[in-house]
Amino acid sequence: MILKRLLIVLVPLALLAGCSEEAPREEARSEVTLTEWAVPWEASRPRDPFVEAPNKIWFVGQRDGYLAYFNPALEEFTQIQLAEGSGPHNIIVDDEGAAWYAGNVMGWIGRFTPDGGLTTIQMPANALDPHTLIEDGKGNIWFTAQGANSIGLLDKTSLTLRIFPVPTLGARPYGITVDQDGKPWIALFGTNKIATIDLETLVLSEIELPRDGARPRRIEATSDGMIWYVDYAEGYLGRYDPDDGNFEEWPMPGGAGSQPYGMAVDAKDRIWFVEVGPKPNRFIGFDPGIKSFFSITEIESGGGAVRHMMYHAPTNSIWFGTDANTLGRAELPD
Repeated sequence: MILKRLLIVLVPLALLAGCSEEAPREEARSEVTLTEWAVPWEASRPRDPFVEAPNKIWFVGQRDGYLAYFNPALEEFTQIQLAEGSGPHNIIVDDEGAAWYAGNVMGWIGRFTPDGGLTTIQMPANALDPHTLIEDGKGNIWFTAQGANSIGLLDKTSLTLRIFPVPTLGARPYGITVDQDGKPWIALFGTNKIATIDLETLVLSEIELPRDGARPRRIEATSDGMIWYVDYAEGYLGRYDPDDGNFEEWPMPGGAGSQPYGMAVDAKDRIWFVEVGPKPNRFIGFDPGIKSFFSITEIESGGGAVRHMMYHAPTNSIWFGTDANTLGRAELPD
């Protein structure tokens, strides 16, 4: 078991804000603390943690086909082995303690209950590779199916499905979030678009981003209704206003090759993401209030890639998995 920490990094404010060289070169202070633990199952690609409780952090092993949870107080890992070839991709836990996971390779969504029961819901051909799941707070799970080019809606009680094909071929629906009203927003990684589905009409709409070369990979919503995305291809953080249709974008601190990937929003509506292009990967903070990047912290293990992150409000922390086979926690500044 390893324990790694990074405490404070000082970076030029002009660089963080994406300003020109003529801008005042003040220094911004980052007080993010990163801690990583080595996952005991080698090269298993631990990913997409979900915090059920401060000392019960769920995650999946995408390569080894397992569900697991971690107790950081005791530094103990517990594994639940799945069927060979399951390829779990993402996990969420509902209020009743049921863990739902995307069985990406086998084409199902699975449910593991606290009593040890395991149920699988087979996907139809038009949603055969469930990718990322998210609850809407209304008894449903929305999910993306990247290869099948569709969005799915699963009723958790009846286990019935509704599938929404994306009109643009090869759109690769990837990251997904819900806003304050439970409305889904989707990053269409194969094109320069995001999408949403109207909750009343259940009509899917695509929204084109300002740049042809943009490829949004993850997406989040803040409490003011703004929709945020990271452009993996050209290195931008973007904001979309659903009320007036306007966009605003900021070039990443790491530039065009920064490849921003895993993303989360904290209780203050600050945007956090990881640049996976730089080696080691870098954990970045952006404050919408001042429209500036204010925090850069290197991931000591290198990261390899941080694919998905979850913010836990009670502990003001973000959890993530890395391709370096670690589980990580970022303790955020107040």
